[in-house]
Amino acid sequence: MKIVVAEDEFLIADMLVVSLEEAGHEVHDAPHGADALKLVRTLDPDLVITDFMMPLMTGLELAEAMKAENSLQDIPIILVSGAQGGIARSRTDLFDLVFDKPYVMDHLLTAVAGLGKEKGQR
Repeated sequence: MKIVVAEDEFLIADMLVVSLEEAGHEVHDAPHGADALKLVRTLDPDLVITDFMMPLMTGLELAEAMKAENSLQDIPIILVSGAQGGIARSRTDLFDLVFDKPYVMDHLLTAVAGLGKEKGQR
């Protein structure tokens, strides 16, 4: 799967990228939602994994922008968040899954694999 990761905390972003690449995915990362949106428009990824609180554009704003564009609205979005999980869970129109930080990487990788199978069946 081709995945865009939007995460402003370098160590978390690096851990995500390495883990996803080791699981066989092509991963592109961005330090905030605005850069992630540019990547999504350019790369047409299979999945976006985003943090909530980021500079320039939050994960919520990224998801809203993606859902507003016909060509991007079907891309699944996983939110990984330290404190805003409740807000995201109330927005099932935007986020396919929500993981609270700290999350278990194996659980996230399993969820990513599951979304990949669903997308392949569409």
